[in-house]
Amino acid sequence: MKKFVLFFTLLVGVNTVFAQRESARSELYLGGGGGMIFSSMDFVPSIEQTEKMGIVGGVSVKYISEKHLGLIAELNFVQKGWSESFDPESEFSYTRTLNYLELPLMTHIYFGNNIRFIFNVGPKLSFLLGENQEMNSALADDLAARREANPDAPIGVQYGSMDELNRVDYGLIGGLGMELKTDIGDFDLEGRYYFGLADLFTSSRSENAYFSRSAHRIIEAKLTWYFKIH
Repeated sequence: MKKFVLFFTLLVGVNTVFAQRESARSELYLGGGGGMIFSSMDFVPSIEQTEKMGIVGGVSVKYISEKHLGLIAELNFVQKGWSESFDPESEFSYTRTLNYLELPLMTHIYFGNNIRFIFNVGPKLSFLLGENQEMNSALADDLAARREANPDAPIGVQYGSMDELNRVDYGLIGGLGMELKTDIGDFDLEGRYYFGLADLFTSSRSENAYFSRSAHRIIEAKLTWYFKIH
């Protein structure tokens, strides 16, 4: 609950800052873009993983309120998830793709003229749309055997159905990059990091939960093309 309060305090704070600012230099841009993400999960107890590659894409609105400062809001489709790492001798493999609709709201700071250094930071809210699991037969057979031998043990909790997942994710996102202003629009190339504050699975503070932590961690590279409308 404290993390949720912190998240929305930041969200309200960003809006309050921009609501109090007035400037004759205000500019409004619309844009679209996409890129690649590399995601994993912060599981406690830990699970060995390799970073999973996915895609991100959507639309953006950028409002410049005054020199060096603005606000960016986005609506994106993004593929998060994780790939587990096993002993090569086991021949096991497992990957889970989680599809989200995400809404980042970021303070935008920039320096420069036609070529700009940019820094974006703020909260992000996401909603789980669907998911896909890829488990090979060797792992499926091993899980079935272990569950039959010990039905009460927490075996394969991370493979639970979508009904067992929390549909809302929230956290903090920050990015650094460069912006190139041209006659056909502005191009923002940015690297971002997302730190999830919400748990995908019910935390162990609740009864019968296994994980005390199950939050998203994402590295993202994104290119956005903006055109000025005001």
